Amino acid sequence: MGQLYRLRIFFMCLLDMAASTMCISHVDIYNFTDNTWGGRFDMPREMAHSHLGMVTDGRYIYVVTGQYGPQCRGPTAHTFVLDTETKKWQDLPPLPVPRYAPATQLWRGRLHVMGGSGENRYTPEVDHWSLAVKDGKPLEKEWRTEIPIPRGGPHRACVVVDDRLLVIGGQEGDFMAKPGSPIFKCSRRNEVVYDDVYMLDDEMKWKVLPSMPKPDSHIEFAWVLVNNSIVIVGGTTEKHPTTKKMVLVGEIFQFNLNTLKWHVIGKLPYRVKTTLAGYWNGWFYFTSGQRDKGPDDPAPRKQRCKLNEQQPPIESQP
Repeated sequence: MGQLYRLRIFFMCLLDMAASTMCISHVDIYNFTDNTWGGRFDMPREMAHSHLGMVTDGRYIYVVTGQYGPQCRGPTAHTFVLDTETKKWQDLPPLPVPRYAPATQLWRGRLHVMGGSGENRYTPEVDHWSLAVKDGKPLEKEWRTEIPIPRGGPHRACVVVDDRLLVIGGQEGDFMAKPGSPIFKCSRRNEVVYDDVYMLDDEMKWKVLPSMPKPDSHIEFAWVLVNNSIVIVGGTTEKHPTTKKMVLVGEIFQFNLNTLKWHVIGKLPYRVKTTLAGYWNGWFYFTSGQRDKGPDDPAPRKQRCKLNEQQPPIESQP
């Protein structure tokens, strides 16, 4: 798993893969202009390795809480900020309580962190905190409690557009550490994937917006803003009714912010969850994540580390 951000003409990919026996903790940089990966530097040793909350203002990348270690180990409340020009990390005040994969965004000068899973990795939480920040520095020593999110859980997209904060998709429940396992081996529990969309605006009350075309989770960094639309790719949806296996998503979804309507505008080359998306110079990019086992099997296979690009018809829908 990882996070991908467009900064000027670069992607900065913060690899936070928590595999069965290892973790990868470094930053890779992708240059759009010459189509190459180049440059790498380390993350802080205390930083979470997966299930991070993360957002950028174009220069600074804020990294909040997440899982520390591989398999299904426990979370950390540590929070950091990266200056992408100097490639230096700084500490921020820790989150009041650790979370897994919370929705995270910058809105009105504050770093907002919402939902996610609780410290047992399964329980959906609805807490919402914010911290005033500017130019990569905290303006407060403690997080402020905000209005709770209507429905808790991890792995959702969180987008700010036109001074509105939107939270899209997600799930309730997740894998947990097997009781008594010395390596915190992951054990699957029942999870409920949903299609809910919520918006916070001037009234500081959550409003319900039209639901996604299908339930979708693991999309926290699989979105871009294009032509006043939110475009979301891949993810996971409801489990297979017979095999009960996880089912990956291959569609490209568009939410038109003018009409507040959803459209399916295309398909990816394969189904994939937790992919990292970007849009630059008329091209849509996605990389990494966990893809399907094949055209006839939507279940996930081993993680993928490959950059793809295509030019889909991402236009304003009537």
